[in-house]
Amino acid sequence: MLNAATSPTVKRERLRQRLATGEILVLPGAFSPLSAMLIASKGFEGVYLSGAVVAADLGLPDVGLTTLSEVADRTSQVARVTDLPTLVDADTGFGQAMNVARSVQLLEDAGAAGLHIEDQVNPKRCGHLDGKEVVPLEQAVERIRAAVTARRDPNMLIVARTDVRGVADLATTISRAKAYVDAGADAIFPEALLDGREFAAVRAAIEVPMLANATEFGRGEPLSVSAMSDVGVNMVIFPVSLLRLAMGAAVKGLDALVADGAMTSMLDQMQTRSELYQLLDYPSYSLFDDAVFNFNIPE
Repeated sequence: MLNAATSPTVKRERLRQRLATGEILVLPGAFSPLSAMLIASKGFEGVYLSGAVVAADLGLPDVGLTTLSEVADRTSQVARVTDLPTLVDADTGFGQAMNVARSVQLLEDAGAAGLHIEDQVNPKRCGHLDGKEVVPLEQAVERIRAAVTARRDPNMLIVARTDVRGVADLATTISRAKAYVDAGADAIFPEALLDGREFAAVRAAIEVPMLANATEFGRGEPLSVSAMSDVGVNMVIFPVSLLRLAMGAAVKGLDALVADGAMTSMLDQMQTRSELYQLLDYPSYSLFDDAVFNFNIPE
């Protein structure tokens, strides 16, 4: 009730333990605290918070317009309601080395179990848009070193994302991945790889866990969770899927309202009132009220 029972420290420990099993970890992307609760209710073991989703929810494109405080606020909201570890998209760290350090500490305070920092220029672009630019390798390494140095909880997972595949070849991606591991990254996120063979090549080149993006409508070949597991991926994110589903359903509902003047035709596609109340755990709040505000005086 009100807040998750598990502390951020324990969530970070559990994330590390889960990664150590070698089994793939599926992280659906939450677009709100309520959707994070739904992810947990379906038995998933982690939640992802996408920078693209935070931007879209604010009515903004994913081009580096969101601020650190906005991302930290949403991180706090999502982490508060679930016992699952939350992995956060920290974009470029919102600046260079000192900015990255502050970003890591604010997101740690907000309850994140891990985050990823990318090597794009600031402001960045969506990882599957054309026209991306990456910073020089030395500058990217500084970001990762700053992130690793700034964390106070050693279990805070620092994931290094590289977007270089959008502007260079696979060999350059692998070279950057190795440099980021040397800088202290706990995991590598090679963005916008083209197919399973490329994932397998990166996996063979590094000794830390690897994260893959299973976003829809991206640059690369769509791969299932089992296919990702087969090539050695340790974490797979579905960053925008739930938002796309929700918005797609909302479009159909509004179209029905325009056409029919009512939502009656959409009832079978809606979450019922009782399902919403169950997800929000209404009974525990009622019990709390009864225990605290029961002023019946016994005879």
